[in-house]
Formats: sequence, structure tokens, C-alpha cells
Amino acid sequence: MAPLLGSMISSADRARQLDFEATAVPHLSAMYNFALRLTADEEDAQDLVQETMLKAYRFWDSFEKGTNIKAWLYRILKNSFINKYRKTAKEPNKIDYDEVKEFYNTIKDESVDPNDLETQLFGGLLDDDITIALQKLPTDFRTVVILCDIEGQTYEEIADMVGCPVGTVRSRLHRGRKMLHDILSEYAGARGYNVEAY
Repeated sequence: MAPLLGSMISSADRARQLDFEATAVPHLSAMYNFALRLTADEEDAQDLVQETMLKAYRFWDSFEKGTNIKAWLYRILKNSFINKYRKTAKEPNKIDYDEVKEFYNTIKDESVDPNDLETQLFGGLLDDDITIALQKLPTDFRTVVILCDIEGQTYEEIADMVGCPVGTVRSRLHRGRKMLHDILSEYAGARGYNVEAY
């Protein structure tokens, strides 16, 4: 079957393919290294290089022979990365808190020692008042509080996850904690605790 397919490609298309392979393909390794620096992920870097090569081949006729092929390929790669980043920034990851809670309860049930005194004393605390208080926070603030204070993520990791600058994460975390403090102070006061000291 391969000879049949080979005979179906015109000599002009075959010449174009050979030209592309000889000129562009030798830069794959350098492009991968650049993509890896941009994405910080091996699979994303491979996908980005593949997308770049497909675009480069599609627009091969627009490449001016004798100019810097490496710069041309890098420009395509960088633009592809920026376009992908903008698309994901406009569509932030959505977290289904019911699924997270379900997963947390499943893991908790599997890993909790029923004889653990701390678990006996404080085990229901997160499931009750704190969970209710967290749900009252606006989504942006609830997300960073959960990621930082419950999940232990760094500001930089949170910024990557929610697609905003580190300064915005800090601001949301400060305001979210303040709102959470106010809500929990109401609960504590209603249960007879002296919250004036805090």
C-alpha cells in the first residue's frame, strides 16, 4: 500500500516535503528545549513543538528561503504558546467542590484511625461550621483559601492554577481570610465564645 500512496503524491509536494525536512526538522531539538522552558512540562512541550511543526509545514510556502529558519520557527512556537495561554486564561479551571468534598471524604474514611484522639475531637469540624463558612465566601476567595490553607499550595502554584498574578493571590487570600474570620466569629459568638479577644 505504501508504494500506491507514494505514487499519489505529486513531485512538487514531494520536493516541498523534502525541503521542509532538510531545512526545518534539524531544529527540532532546539525547539523542544525552548518549548520546555515556556511550558515547564515535557508533554506540553512536545505538543507545542508538534503544533509548531504542523503550522510551519502548512505555511511553508510563506517562508522566505535564505532567511533565518530558526527565528521563523521560534516565532511560530512562541505565538502558538501565547495563543494557547490566552485561551486557557480566558477559560479558568473550574473546580467542582462537591466532587472535591466527596473525594476528601472517601480518602478521609480510608485513612483515619478511629482511635485517634485528635480525629475524635476535631474530625467533624471541617465538615460543619468551617465548610459552611467557606461556602459563604465568593468563589475567587474561597478557591485561594482552600488551595493555600487546606491544600498547602504556594502562592506561585496557586497563581498558576487560577491564572492570575501572585499579588492578586495574596490580596484574595488576605481578604478571604478576613471574611472567613468574620463569618466564624459570628458562629463562635453564637456559641458563647468570647471573640472580642481575637
